Amino acid sequence: MEAPLPSQERLRWQCRRGMLELDVLLEEFLRLVYPGATEQQQHDFVRLLEQPDPLLLEWFMGKSSPGDPALEKLVGIIRRRT
Repeated sequence: MEAPLPSQERLRWQCRRGMLELDVLLEEFLRLVYPGATEQQQHDFVRLLEQPDPLLLEWFMGKSSPGDPALEKLVGIIRRRT
């Protein structure tokens, strides 16, 4: 069983990465997609937020991929929104 999901307010703080590009991508997903996402996608988003900024930037820029199919799908969803 997975841990309970954090509140959206807590996730909003975790989306503030100090790198404008990441802030915009993550906060937009949280605001527009997260509320209607499946519970599994919401858990995957929490896992995505645990990743270091340089790695996230590489994934979103298409320079590398997560290797984890669930995170790869989520990165694709976020990238298509831009």
